[in-house]
Amino acid sequence: MSFGDLLHQAGGMGRFQFIHVTLLAVPILMMASHNLLQNFTAATPEHHCQIHDRDNDTRRLNVTEQPGPTTELLRAFLPLDATQRPANCLRFTAAQWRFLNPNATGANATRADVEPCLDGWSYDRSEFASTIITQWDLVCDFRRFQQMAQSIYMAGVLLGGVVFGGLSDKYGRRAPLIWSYMQMAVAGSCAAFSPNFISYCIFRFLTGMALSGIILNGVCLTVEWIPTNVRTIIGTMNGYCYSVGQLILVGVAYAIRDWRWLQLAVSLPFFIFFLYSWWFAESARWQILTGKPGDAVQELRRVARINGKKEEVDKLTLEMLKCTMQREMASVKSTYSVIDLVRTPTIRRITCCISLVWFSTSFSYYGLAMDLQNFGVNIYLIQVIFGAVDIPAKFISVLVMSYFGRRVTQAGSLILGGLAILANIFVPLELQTLRTSMAVLGKGCLSASFNCTFLYTGELYPTVIRQTGMGHSNTMSRLGAIVAPLVQMTSEYFQFLPLIIYGSAPVLCGLAACLLPETLDQPLPETIQEVESKVSDDEQKEKILLQTTDIEKTKPTG
Repeated sequence: MSFGDLLHQAGGMGRFQFIHVTLLAVPILMMASHNLLQNFTAATPEHHCQIHDRDNDTRRLNVTEQPGPTTELLRAFLPLDATQRPANCLRFTAAQWRFLNPNATGANATRADVEPCLDGWSYDRSEFASTIITQWDLVCDFRRFQQMAQSIYMAGVLLGGVVFGGLSDKYGRRAPLIWSYMQMAVAGSCAAFSPNFISYCIFRFLTGMALSGIILNGVCLTVEWIPTNVRTIIGTMNGYCYSVGQLILVGVAYAIRDWRWLQLAVSLPFFIFFLYSWWFAESARWQILTGKPGDAVQELRRVARINGKKEEVDKLTLEMLKCTMQREMASVKSTYSVIDLVRTPTIRRITCCISLVWFSTSFSYYGLAMDLQNFGVNIYLIQVIFGAVDIPAKFISVLVMSYFGRRVTQAGSLILGGLAILANIFVPLELQTLRTSMAVLGKGCLSASFNCTFLYTGELYPTVIRQTGMGHSNTMSRLGAIVAPLVQMTSEYFQFLPLIIYGSAPVLCGLAACLLPETLDQPLPETIQEVESKVSDDEQKEKILLQTTDIEKTKPTG
């Protein structure tokens, strides 16, 4: 017998599991809101230098309100850039009225005639009432602070993966999850009231840490309380929650154009999640394998009662549990660390390959998803398209996972996604619709990869180091997300270099995914020894099968 048998005795996929999975899935709807929030709160509107008021005619011309309606008049105050539009970061030292002549050009202006924006900037507020860009003037020489804020947030997600991954394997899944909900609610709300850019980055960093805690512990509590035969469906359902969350973000951002209120709107729901999270049950798998069988029996009895299996409550005893899980309980150590991720050969191979999968998926995904303004399409529309493509992508991924296995799905989605991104190298820049379509296809494949890898990672690692493995994988994912914005800078050297990098990484790492063991319809492993022996047995069977095939081929015919 195994824990799966105990779970079946307590009701299998019963009422408790449905409530448990649903309550864990609801917060995932808001995960995308925080990950992709800066697409809206840090959007850069059209802007130009504040026109100095030493020329009395500036008030009459009303050129400091919105640049759109007064573009022709702005020619008297602002030089033109390479695209023949008013410059964002320079202005004339004095009004050049001669440029209002339709036949005039900026050729007569010299470097001495222009100066930087000494009095600040004017912003087009028709689309965004306020963003952190307009709040703290993060444009021109300060434009890199926009990407820095997102990288700091992702650094928080990275650190959170390390911290909460280790804490969860040591102290359980439930307590760190409850703390993460509270931290997300408090830090996210405080970010909305940040008096300056530094405090904003600090609170966003703490928000990122909390997000990791929610994802890691939520995934593990989901996987460890459901039967094997529904893991694929439940994992995909959680993936759809993230996709729907992207669409929710668009709706909320469209309705709330002020960044502070938008930040607050996506943070307050986590107070509700914190309140109901006290109902969650601790993972009985974790309790058994960390020397707390008595607590595990209490949790299993509670689950059986909620599932209506009252006749099974008395049968779930400590003696029965010890008899059922005797082998697993005897083979575990008292403590585990990150060293156990590379101590044995099979786990080491899993760690190396899955780390590459997480890094490349996140690296290319956020390289596309956090660059919406450069697609030349309305930002709300492109976010809807990017969110909607996840729905068919994840539906296809669950079908492939269910019938062909996790390994094929993981490798195939990465390779196809990378090839779609690389294809844009050969599409002319003027074919914007086709370029956007290829990017959407690539993003859909990467979303399918994310959908698979969350479930796949939880199935590959044994219970005793599952959270440590998830935490390490999360760290590699966030490293990819941190590095992704920096790659955009390489376009200054070669225009298509970012696409080459974003496309090559998933293709190469998709090949590495082929080295991972298959977990389709396999029970969750409980110990490291179980993983090592299982993979060794599978490899031995494959060798015997290959040898048999070779013998059959060499037999004389007739």
